[in-house]
Amino acid sequence: MTTPEPDDFVSRVLGVVESIPAGRVMTYGGVAAELGSHAARAVGQVMARYGSDVAWWRVVRAGGHPPIGHEAQALPHYQTERTPLLCPVKDRATPDAAYRVDYAAARWTPRT
Repeated sequence: MTTPEPDDFVSRVLGVVESIPAGRVMTYGGVAAELGSHAARAVGQVMARYGSDVAWWRVVRAGGHPPIGHEAQALPHYQTERTPLLCPVKDRATPDAAYRVDYAAARWTPRT
């Protein structure tokens, strides 16, 4: 993997994600907006390619849904961090996509 330049879009996206505190979330569009962009899909691409070393589960889809295909991996992080959930899964052994983050309660807005 190539290390991104310090001032490029990748580094800026990862910097915003690193600033999200435990138990809080931002949407892909929220991360983009924080960077002065409308490129929510580009944020998703950055997270897919480079996001494994940051708290990727703190970036959610609109409506509070966890990243597609990572619902089961994200749930223990949300539970450990006490991220507010809607329709939480009661059985950790059989998580599914029925849960979502309570975005109204968990939303993070960086103070710039």
